[in-house]
Amino acid sequence: MTDLVRRDPSLITAGIDLLADAAEAQAAPVTRVDWRPPMDGTSADLAAVAADPRRVTANAEAVRRMLDTRALLVDVMPAGDALGLANDDFLHAGPPIAWDRASGPLRGALMGAAAFEGLVGDPDDAAALFQAGAVSLAPCHHHRAVGPMAGVVSASMWLFVLEDPGTGALAYCSLNEGLGKVLRYGAYSPDVLARLRWMADILGPMLQAAVRAHGPIDIKAILAQMLQMGDEAHNRNRAGTLMLLRELMPSLIDSGFPSSDIAEAARFVAGNDHFFLNLAMPACKLTLDAARNIPGSTMVVAMARNGTDFGIQVAGTGAQWFTGPAQVPDGLYLGAFGPDDANPDIGDSAITETAGLGGFSMAAAPAIVRFVGGTVADALATTRRMYEITLAEHPAYSIPVLDFRGAPCGIDVTRVVRTGILPQINTGMAGRVAGTGQVGAGLVTPPAEIFPSALAALASEARAR
Repeated sequence: MTDLVRRDPSLITAGIDLLADAAEAQAAPVTRVDWRPPMDGTSADLAAVAADPRRVTANAEAVRRMLDTRALLVDVMPAGDALGLANDDFLHAGPPIAWDRASGPLRGALMGAAAFEGLVGDPDDAAALFQAGAVSLAPCHHHRAVGPMAGVVSASMWLFVLEDPGTGALAYCSLNEGLGKVLRYGAYSPDVLARLRWMADILGPMLQAAVRAHGPIDIKAILAQMLQMGDEAHNRNRAGTLMLLRELMPSLIDSGFPSSDIAEAARFVAGNDHFFLNLAMPACKLTLDAARNIPGSTMVVAMARNGTDFGIQVAGTGAQWFTGPAQVPDGLYLGAFGPDDANPDIGDSAITETAGLGGFSMAAAPAIVRFVGGTVADALATTRRMYEITLAEHPAYSIPVLDFRGAPCGIDVTRVVRTGILPQINTGMAGRVAGTGQVGAGLVTPPAEIFPSALAALASEARAR
């Protein structure tokens, strides 16, 4: 007869805490599983997408392209030359939007940009131009570009140019102005415009000369090093900024520009911990654009906000945007500002989270909680939770505190809908009134309904085959 081994009772609970709490009160060992039913009304669409024979292979291909793409800084150029913009063409962050629905910070940034381009003498006079439709508006994403916060790009602004050497694909982003009262947060005072002119007249040409003399700079390699040094590449870019300056400083010194201009540029970059953000963003844009237009793939390739709408794009649904109302972040405020002063979420910078950085890699940068709120335990838990909604772990972006596990990347629409876990984004907060500037920083998630909408489109396409 086989001997029976007595084991202590154990309990596994899924989703409901009442039973687990009662068992723990009686000193019983309990394993809690964070399970919840799929989002309401999505069962049929989940079944249709799960049955699509292309899905597994398509997602594997999307992940392969994302991970294989490199990102080299190859040039710095005016947007008019790089993107063919005229001085009455304006790009903005997020999905498409017209002036009548534009948020305060987006309006402020557009008004400031119109004055910067010389279309009006006073930024306040620019509102009539936009209201009359006398100028063009388009998303940065539609021009292979990304823009932080309001994300406004006009012809005279200078852009970083990044390239994937394997395919020749390009991505672009404006130069970072710093924090506080800056154009991307909707400010347009004379000092904001003066800084933009200095960036166009001095900083842009100087960086162009330095990058061209130096040769391509591997931004993806710097991103990998940043995560080892406490940055997460969205709201903490201190190490990345200093590594970039280390690369460029010898070429800046040899550029032939006046030493006073070189010193001013060095002080500006070194004193702006967010300067590298505007390189992290197009690097992420480049890698995710490589995964676009793969029929059957459920991987998210863009998350973007314009201050009114939050939108996502998916590898298997082409250029279609799935949108819902942008949420107000929950976080920390500057000075006397509070929740009533904050605009809903805005900016293309969530492209970092889409690629596995930012909020997805908060465990690599626990100090970020001092800027956006929460605790170190929250940062660790957030990264662990993001593994549940992603398709892969990035081999280049390892997280030391998680035993160098790769960052969670490749957001899967089906996993978001099935688990109810939403992507976590850490972000700056712009004042809701045009001209205010930055009011704080915090944490935010997309509106939940955009993922069932994307799933429905994927299911419809799968059923039509």
